[in-house]
Amino acid sequence: MKILDKYFIKGFLATIVFALIAFTLVFVIIDILENLDDFIDQNVAGYIIAYYYLVFIPDIIKLMIPVAVLFSALFTVGKASNLSELTAIKASGVSVYRFMSPFIYTTLLICFVTIIFSGYVVPIANKTKLNIQREYLRKGFTNAASNIFFQDSQTRLVSISFFDERKDIAHRVSIQNFDINDPTKIISRIDTPTMVYDSENHYWKALNGTERTFKESEEKVIFFKDKILQDLRFTPNELIEKQQKPEEMNLGELKKLIHTQEMLGNDPTRTQIEYYSRFSFSMASLIVVFFGLTISANKRGGSLGSQIGINILATFIYLVFMKVSNAFGKNGAINPMLTAWFANFLFLLAALINIPRLKQ
Repeated sequence: MKILDKYFIKGFLATIVFALIAFTLVFVIIDILENLDDFIDQNVAGYIIAYYYLVFIPDIIKLMIPVAVLFSALFTVGKASNLSELTAIKASGVSVYRFMSPFIYTTLLICFVTIIFSGYVVPIANKTKLNIQREYLRKGFTNAASNIFFQDSQTRLVSISFFDERKDIAHRVSIQNFDINDPTKIISRIDTPTMVYDSENHYWKALNGTERTFKESEEKVIFFKDKILQDLRFTPNELIEKQQKPEEMNLGELKKLIHTQEMLGNDPTRTQIEYYSRFSFSMASLIVVFFGLTISANKRGGSLGSQIGINILATFIYLVFMKVSNAFGKNGAINPMLTAWFANFLFLLAALINIPRLKQ
């Protein structure tokens, strides 16, 4: 059976590559037609457009891997069935389960590679793609981050309304310090319209602000022209990182963000769903292949094209179902981990229910 395993795995992988190239080209062409007016209106150079779609490709591949893997599995199995290869294999005493095993093992390996790819490679590409959108297409924030709120130390909270990363200037800043023994008790507060970072001396300087200190029932207010804040621990680069979108973050950064949100008492649900979805979506290939093969390997009629069409339709239904469950999860109706894995569990259950039919 090892010779047959190599034969089917080779055809399986070759078809995956072909399907990914075809699906990616279709996706890119559709996106170009949709965004061509924006590129022309902003006078974007041709090489920038080419670079944009080069860094867009990893995200497309991540989305198309489950569809390509299912297409390849069904095409390979369907071809074997039409050429009576599957009939000959069954007649030689090889069970359907044994026949399916090389597809399952290969897909499992693809899933683990997809976890690394979607968890670390795709975020890097997405970061570059979003930067191009901001700079050339004027989408999102062009050169600034806004509405930043974070914990700088165990007793210090920082709020920044607007940060200009080109000049390293923070606008409308509020710094609140709390009692270490009573986190609900504020002991001082600095409010400044402008805070500038000194890159040579590595400290922040507040300009034209006020400092309030609270002691028992008394409040003391000091107005200052400039004040050096050497005890602040964050840098301009860290401010930029805090404003990254989830699709720009790798798995490590997402996990760190979840921990930070939990520490600050913020709701980490959306970030948790994004984090768990990286794993669940990477396993989607295994689920859809397992689901599809239980139908294809037991084919009693219908053309190869109809079998592939039905199962790819089921895959798109799976992807839509995953998006819908994510929407419910983000509203807090479902546990974040269950939200990310719910579609996988449902389609896996459908595959397990269909397995007994293979014995008939």
